[in-house]
Amino acid sequence: MARRVIVFAIFVVMMVFAVSTSLLASEAGENDDADFIRWIDFDIPLSVLNQAYKYDTESQDSEFPLDFVQLLAYAASKNWGNFEKNEKSEAMDDVVNRIRSGENLHEIVDGMKLYEFYFEAYRAVLGGFVGSYTIKTDDKEGFPEKHYGLKVFSPIAKGYHFTHSDDFGNPRSYGYRRPHLGHDLFGNEGTPIIAVEDGVVEALGWNQYGGWRIGIRSIDGKRYYYYAHLRKDRPYAAGLETGKNVCAGDVIGYLGATGYSVKENVCNIKVPHLHFGMQIIFDESQKDGKNQIWIDAYNIVRFLSKNRMEVLRDDKGEYIRAITIDNMPSE
Repeated sequence: MARRVIVFAIFVVMMVFAVSTSLLASEAGENDDADFIRWIDFDIPLSVLNQAYKYDTESQDSEFPLDFVQLLAYAASKNWGNFEKNEKSEAMDDVVNRIRSGENLHEIVDGMKLYEFYFEAYRAVLGGFVGSYTIKTDDKEGFPEKHYGLKVFSPIAKGYHFTHSDDFGNPRSYGYRRPHLGHDLFGNEGTPIIAVEDGVVEALGWNQYGGWRIGIRSIDGKRYYYYAHLRKDRPYAAGLETGKNVCAGDVIGYLGATGYSVKENVCNIKVPHLHFGMQIIFDESQKDGKNQIWIDAYNIVRFLSKNRMEVLRDDKGEYIRAITIDNMPSE
């Protein structure tokens, strides 16, 4: 019991420091002495992600529309980020009932520094995931249909089987001993890989650890998606290049087994899979510096599996998205 109290006390001190750090970020600017969030643990269970998503999407036409990220931040602030596995959040249910009774969320969370920390952290991880968008397929005419919900996609195309487990942090030894800062999705070689969200290609080409890989930065600059071990010989979608803008749902490449070699175009990965990584960036110094933040994307991939892009083959044999999406900017 005493040990639990000590551990909890240490955690509280760490959280208070993190909150204070994050609140000073906007004032300090981007330099070596800047204060910004330097680490977060993203361990929200799938059940809680689905709970917040359901509240958000089902409330948009009501008198009291709710916000996906705000609900998650409130739930985390009430339990110090300690979510029970496979359980829904009672704190989220409570605050939703209060809002529906007429209370204002901004007044409810006023002075809750943990809420401010978690809101900033979760907005960096999930910002823009949920909102308004339009769809138009080739066989429809007239105005695009307006929708509200997930605006982002699973990294694996619809109709293609894959398996995965929570492998973040597992040891790796090629080159040097290190933790696995990503999430492996095992599938058949040639499986189309999908851009999770709108962004800009920042990295493309060979890396001895990731093989043929792609790095895409989100439009708001907060998320960097890393897709690695792509297919030998033809790893990328036609026309993909550094600096190119991609849209959520675009085919960007193909699953493979390249990597673990200083020589290009070599398959030294035993089982074909996609290494999918998510880096969170609060300050530009974190992009390639010592304060990099890579998060466990296992539950995010499970959450995104509800929205997988269907693909077709064009007259040149290239895989392309089947549906045109226009992501409307958040209000």
